[in-house]
Amino acid sequence: MTKFTVNNQPIDYRMDPKTPLLWALRDASNLTGTKFGCGTGHCGACTVDVDGNAVRSCQVAIGSLEGTFVTTIEGLSREREHPVQQAWIAKNVPQCGFCIPGMIMAAAVLIKNNRNPSEEDIEAAITNICRCGVYPRVIEAVQLAARIQRGDETVAGPPRPGIEPADAARIVPALTPPKN
Repeated sequence: MTKFTVNNQPIDYRMDPKTPLLWALRDASNLTGTKFGCGTGHCGACTVDVDGNAVRSCQVAIGSLEGTFVTTIEGLSREREHPVQQAWIAKNVPQCGFCIPGMIMAAAVLIKNNRNPSEEDIEAAITNICRCGVYPRVIEAVQLAARIQRGDETVAGPPRPGIEPADAARIVPALTPPKN
């Protein structure tokens, strides 16, 4: 049995200690925000925060995580209030969305450890692959997230998850459909 904390909840995984963290999260904990991309650690879709480090969860065995604290995309903020989530929405970063959870987690770790990252810092820390090519917006979003986290800037909050489309349109005018 392997014991560590996931999204502030103590977990006892009764799985082979060699099981990659990715599969323990997705299959045993039903935390499907952490995505399976390449399985080799190159794409970054499976990035999570382990004790303040951005870790490719497909490359780390749960047996090596005894006593650690793991945060997944679900653990940042269910209401999308984390500065990185706010900045991603404000800068219109998401496209298909597959790589986004891993990028958000890498960005969250970066701004936790570096309150004012330069463009070079961001490029070095976020090496995730995105087929949609959102890289310029990612740099802008990380810089905005750092400003939000420092309290230098605010953005309007996004609609809450599960909101009805008509209510979302009232909260975010850009979502109002054009009139015929």
